Amino acid sequence: MLINQSAASSLRGEKVRELGELKVCYWPDYFAISYKNPRTGRLEGIDIDMAKALATSMGVSLKLVESSFSSLIENLSNNACDIAMHAVGIRDDRKPYMEFSSPYLKSDIYAVGTKDSQYIASWEDIDEHGNVVVVQRGTFMEPVIKGYIKNAKVTIVDSFKAREQEVLSGRADVFMADYPYGKRMTQLTSWAVLFKPKESLAPTEYAYAVPKGELDWLQEINDFLLIMKKTGKLAQFAEKNGLSEIVVND
Repeated sequence: MLINQSAASSLRGEKVRELGELKVCYWPDYFAISYKNPRTGRLEGIDIDMAKALATSMGVSLKLVESSFSSLIENLSNNACDIAMHAVGIRDDRKPYMEFSSPYLKSDIYAVGTKDSQYIASWEDIDEHGNVVVVQRGTFMEPVIKGYIKNAKVTIVDSFKAREQEVLSGRADVFMADYPYGKRMTQLTSWAVLFKPKESLAPTEYAYAVPKGELDWLQEINDFLLIMKKTGKLAQFAEKNGLSEIVVND
């Protein structure tokens, strides 16, 4: 599948084709998105599949550059990568530093609890006196959950792994996550269960990010995304990675 280059050319795209290499930033801890499987050492997830498809569509090789959300702005500004492909949430505080593609995933806030909990069997049980809810500091979930929870206690932790440690230790009852991370817990552990709110709290759209001001390159990426949606390839990759519930196909 080759994008019509005459209809979707860009300065960065031309440079990528000239060098024969597309540099894609990814975060290796994002289950079902861009995850480095500790058992196999292989990268897997919807954005690994999409990155491969983008490189193929451009007729170039793919170079995957390990990154993170904390280094996202730096890596896009210093040309460490041409594009970040690890389900970057479209947030206002990021917009001054990068351009966002059209969305391709959309997740709300989910809760992860334990199967053997005596107190929580559904989302509706969470906000009760005596329960403890964990949320990670600095995430979009923190202010939402602080405003939403009225009766339970909200505990703030500094890392995403600390969330599950609080629950496993019994110091907390549930922690808040997005859908991909929640799926990770239910698929890779024997104890986790995922709770979904009946009404949306803070649905967040995920996109790809390119360097600020490179609108021609952004248009090329959007053209690619449109093709992947229309041909059903995005839906196929979403199903393969267990993300059909949150895929955006329009």
